[in-house]
Amino acid sequence: MSLSDTRYKNAEKLLGHNRHKIVFGAKVRPNWLEGGARFWYKSDTATRRQFLVVDPEAGTRRPAFDHERLAKALEAASGHEVSAIKLPFFFIALTGEAVYFAAFAKNWQVSLDTYEVTETPAPPAVDPIEAVSPDGQHTVFRDGPNLGLRRIADNQTRTLTDDGDADHEYGVNPDYFQYDNWVKVVGLSENPICAIWSPDGAKVVTHRSDQSGIGKAWLIEDWPRDGSRPKLYPQRLALPGDEHIPLAEIAVVDVQSGQVVKAQAEPELMTVVSPILLQWVWWAEDSSAVYYLSQPRDLRTLSLRRMDPLTGEVTTLVSESGPTRVDPNQVRINLYPLVRVINGGSEVLWYSQRDGWGHFYLYDAKTGELRNQVTSGRWTVQEILHVDEASRTVYFLANGLIGEDPYRRSVCKADLDGGGFTRITDDSFDHAVSVSADGRFFVDSASTTGTPPITTVRSWDGEVRVELERADISLMEATGWSAPERFRAKAADGVTDVYGLLYKPHDFDPDKCYPIIDSVYPGPQVPRVVPTFDPGGFGYEGEAFAALGFVVVAMDGRGTPGRDKAFHDHSYLNYRSAGAMEDHVAAITELARTRPWMDINKVGITGISGGGYQTARAMLDHPEFFKVGVSRSGNHDSMTYLQGWAEMFDGPVGEVDYSLSSNAEHAHRLQGKLLLIAGGIDTKVLPEQTLRFVDRLIEHDKDFELLIIPGTEHLYLGFEHYSFRKIFDYFVRNLLDEEPPSYRLARAAWDPETLAEWFV
Repeated sequence: MSLSDTRYKNAEKLLGHNRHKIVFGAKVRPNWLEGGARFWYKSDTATRRQFLVVDPEAGTRRPAFDHERLAKALEAASGHEVSAIKLPFFFIALTGEAVYFAAFAKNWQVSLDTYEVTETPAPPAVDPIEAVSPDGQHTVFRDGPNLGLRRIADNQTRTLTDDGDADHEYGVNPDYFQYDNWVKVVGLSENPICAIWSPDGAKVVTHRSDQSGIGKAWLIEDWPRDGSRPKLYPQRLALPGDEHIPLAEIAVVDVQSGQVVKAQAEPELMTVVSPILLQWVWWAEDSSAVYYLSQPRDLRTLSLRRMDPLTGEVTTLVSESGPTRVDPNQVRINLYPLVRVINGGSEVLWYSQRDGWGHFYLYDAKTGELRNQVTSGRWTVQEILHVDEASRTVYFLANGLIGEDPYRRSVCKADLDGGGFTRITDDSFDHAVSVSADGRFFVDSASTTGTPPITTVRSWDGEVRVELERADISLMEATGWSAPERFRAKAADGVTDVYGLLYKPHDFDPDKCYPIIDSVYPGPQVPRVVPTFDPGGFGYEGEAFAALGFVVVAMDGRGTPGRDKAFHDHSYLNYRSAGAMEDHVAAITELARTRPWMDINKVGITGISGGGYQTARAMLDHPEFFKVGVSRSGNHDSMTYLQGWAEMFDGPVGEVDYSLSSNAEHAHRLQGKLLLIAGGIDTKVLPEQTLRFVDRLIEHDKDFELLIIPGTEHLYLGFEHYSFRKIFDYFVRNLLDEEPPSYRLARAAWDPETLAEWFV
């Protein structure tokens, strides 16, 4: 029997790149004006697009212009048909007198007094990989291995540095990230330059890399899109235990004189991405100093350094050591450090997990002495929102304060001198926040995993100044989607609570029995389940699997971040147990005891990247439980994987047996049905990671299926239609025991608007 086309069509609608077509008003992206006094944003519904201006002080929300008049004027000026309810642009520049936008391959200006539309010259081109000066007049760019300065108005350039070479380049990430092929999908030649202008516009802080002596890996583009012969791409790749690893020498460059002042300290680690990209480097507000975070290779110490940009002298302000990793936040790769230098450089607000949770501490920057603990309790700080130095108050997001869901975030405040803790958003919603440029207000999106967001502007006393949007999910519900169940279950230890989401299949019938798919991403650097209504990049596919007729489970086992330090440290020196798949087995088994419609004898599993690793690992470690798996872009062998990542999570070489985490070394345990997928030119996880695993599977005479998608990167952008159809088909055949339909998914249209919705 063949599955109906309708199920595939609905699953397709729920994939991430299509979500903005069926969910409206769920995201507000404020574009601040006048230093933060007002902002504009784009509001889309199923039938209309509006550009709105919000004044938080006045509590108003109004159209940025007369959409009807602008549409008529643009139609007359351009000769194209223009609809006022669907204007042909999605970004504007707004002044008090005019609005600027691009449409029909031209640039336009509209007077807000007369609504006269005139074509305007294109603004001087600014390559998005360059760093623009505070006054908007210049950019710093990569000039070969050196830095260059470009005047935007006339494109006049000059070289700033002269000591760069092939192994010592300015402003780059490690090779695996700098030239990652996904940047080509979004229209970039490489990742943006790692350089930050000083607030006064006189200098930039950057780094000069040291990638000398690092061994090379080779990517082969077997079938170039231009039809030419296969191409070979070298990539410097340090492996665990290697002597030579990517380093970054912090440097300040004077843009007028070209003088380069280098930090009088050892270079910093650049083993995963640039410390500048991580925002581990920043300027003092008055441009008098550069601050940066520093760690040794074992990551068990974290220090805050101050660099004098005139002399290069480096001093240590705060330093903390511990028996495991010492992190400046829990979501290490994806969240900015929770460290601030305040009060003219005299104090440091410091994040630490020294009491077992994640809290703020206040230090004297001159002496390095601890003054006081700012926050405390069985909860954890997640993000600094604003520091009001005048009132000595820090505003922040924290989770663990809502008993029913310890991952939900609340907006809170506390006195820098200790005490004064207050929950500003004292409710059961999760709060995602964007702070105004002047720090006076915040845009608040309140939702849960099952409750669509309501977006408002609030002041720091919690007062709603103006409501912006209430999400419309009617088209999503029309697919058959229903809100997931937030569950709590016991981990494999029988003591620890773990949390997750349970999606019922579309057209759910409690008298039927449905196969299960475990949609995994084990971290250990980010959680799989986010507490908001939008399920995030790893969550969309889970909703799609439910449309096909599966029960879908997504959860965070021990070893993932977002809770206490002991919970996260379960994966320390134990990468193979990141996300604790034994916890997944225990939780799914517990759920099925009271839900007879869950077929515990038909459990599948899938994930990408770290989730691809854990998919295969789960099938090797729990072959009696996980019967079908689709592993995508998996880093299957830490011994031959990126040094910075492997040592960060598997631990220093010599302290742990790396073969324990290698899927290749345990390939003989495979029993179920496994599909492996890899991108042909994936720079993040080289295809050889999958092929090493394949080699061992063949050695042990194991059956499996393999799909290499030529010319694609880590996420197969541009080829989602094919990869997801193959994933859908594999589970439909092997778990639903049905034949897939002949329906073909549409290729994603990665136009600028779709890219903005997906990546911003």
